[in-house]
Amino acid sequence: MRTLKDTGLLFKRHFTQQLRNPTWLFVGLSSPVLYLALFTPLLKQLTGAASTGAVLDTFFPGILALLAFGSGSAQGFGTIFELRSGVVERLRVTPASRLAILAGPLVSAMTFMYFFDAIAVAVAYAFGFQIHWGGLLVLAVLIGVFMVMMSAWSVATALTTKEIDAFASVMNGLNLPTLLLAGVLLPISLGPTWMQVLAHFDPLYYVVEGARALAAGAFSSPHVWQAFAVIAPLCAIVLGWATSIFRKAVA
Repeated sequence: MRTLKDTGLLFKRHFTQQLRNPTWLFVGLSSPVLYLALFTPLLKQLTGAASTGAVLDTFFPGILALLAFGSGSAQGFGTIFELRSGVVERLRVTPASRLAILAGPLVSAMTFMYFFDAIAVAVAYAFGFQIHWGGLLVLAVLIGVFMVMMSAWSVATALTTKEIDAFASVMNGLNLPTLLLAGVLLPISLGPTWMQVLAHFDPLYYVVEGARALAAGAFSSPHVWQAFAVIAPLCAIVLGWATSIFRKAVA
């Protein structure tokens, strides 16, 4: 009960801080809209699709996975800021649950991610995206688990590097190959065989493929169970590692 109460208090703190940052809110809302507005027409010309909706049915689920990836991986920047500003030092002397200190900001970030996802779905629907509500609900679970995994990894990496430059270098070095191999913008099937094989070592690839199947309502697709089979155990492993790192940081 105490852990839940502490998580709620720290969630409120982080949530309020984010609301006070209008620039961050604007960027978070505009990024998926810009992808839809600027990249969809290019894909329509490339694929020769008859309608924008047909393009979005394949392209848009990958954007939802991309939002989960971005929302999760960005958590480390806030962690380093709080580390350098002395917030972590202050938390060390509080009786707050160590798990709550980690979970509060994570739940806040997930709340914002789902809000941005809802806006993106509404915009995509206006462009012709076909909504399968059951599939979207299961997809929300999948990207939520993936976002938790990425957040835990990001926070643990930030606490390990402890420097914004080092952390940013790690993130920038991983972002591009991760996104390209996942086939977020273009299906990985367009690439050569070696790239398709390499993509199977990218967790985001499974989320993107599972997202496309779920958005179409194809619950029996092997991409769906493969996504959960890969992401769920990885999430548990990364959470265990991140919790260990975080407990040491606030011990």
